[in-house]
Amino acid sequence: MKTFKKLLASLFAILLITACGNSDDDVNFDLNQSELGKGEEPDSCLGFEDNDLLLSIQEEFTTLPSKVSVLFKVTDNLGNPVSGLTASQFTIYEQGRNDDCFNTISPSESFARISPNSQVFNNNTLLVLDLSNSVLQSSLEELKVASTSFVNNVMPTPETDSFKMAIYWFDGEDVLHLLNPLTSSAEELTASIAAIDENISNDPSTDLYGAVIKSTNIAEELIQETNEQSIIGAASVVLFTDGTDQASRFTEQSALNAVNNANPNISFFTIGLGAEIDTQVLTEIGKTASVVAANAAELEATFNQISARVSEQANSFYLFEYCTPKRDGSGENNLVIQLTNGALQGAVQTKFNATGFTGGCE
Repeated sequence: MKTFKKLLASLFAILLITACGNSDDDVNFDLNQSELGKGEEPDSCLGFEDNDLLLSIQEEFTTLPSKVSVLFKVTDNLGNPVSGLTASQFTIYEQGRNDDCFNTISPSESFARISPNSQVFNNNTLLVLDLSNSVLQSSLEELKVASTSFVNNVMPTPETDSFKMAIYWFDGEDVLHLLNPLTSSAEELTASIAAIDENISNDPSTDLYGAVIKSTNIAEELIQETNEQSIIGAASVVLFTDGTDQASRFTEQSALNAVNNANPNISFFTIGLGAEIDTQVLTEIGKTASVVAANAAELEATFNQISARVSEQANSFYLFEYCTPKRDGSGENNLVIQLTNGALQGAVQTKFNATGFTGGCE
């Protein structure tokens, strides 16, 4: 009965979001159900309630003399990222080979903390701008202001090598043009935006579907390169357009296939402008979040909506670390991390090996 009630609540939330949309401020957030990654549901002996928050384990490792590290992403049951959590909101439970159930490990005694995740996690954002003739002639200055605001809102201060952004643009050519390569410098990105003028494009058409496919491929390559360095990678593709695909080089289905078959750690956002866009298509491409500005004057506010979502995605990855009391000879141990955030809770179970562990912890 409890699960059934939660399902009804989720359905009601979905209906409410749909009902509140309007043509002037059309917002659609992805409702995909998250998974537990490398984790699993906690043992029933703990008697936890159903998860309101989902902790999806991306990676886990141990460091001598006794440190356990777990990188995970936190979302709610609607798939929305949860950022801004602190170590005090997590409770640690361990189960060794001699334990019938789990024992609580004091967060203070175990020096539990949320650590900077730069050594194990990279996040890259691709800002993809439609610079076809209609934009250049009617809304270029507003787009430059909005894009600059987006960069300043998303890029962390101080700069960090674990969070970078690149800017691309498209028109009617079969090319995704690079405006600025990946960088952690907001100043460099905003300078590139300021340099855009109405003469940047020679093709007045719009290769929207090509831009979707090419930017997805770039995001895939970035994650692959990161993984080859033994670092977990995530990426966000943020695409702006004021129209529909006119070049007809690629089909709508090909673009949607690229998005839907992409690495699950790639988030997709779309920003539409004006009455010429196909809202349904942009919603499907921007499966994480999709927004529409009715006119150029609304562009900055609309970009700011998406910048908040992009930041939340990046900041919903946590590297949780603590010092375990388990020692050499205890072998493989079960670990449950429980999160409490207001009235909501979630937990995930995993394992670690304490072979070689001794006293002390960095």
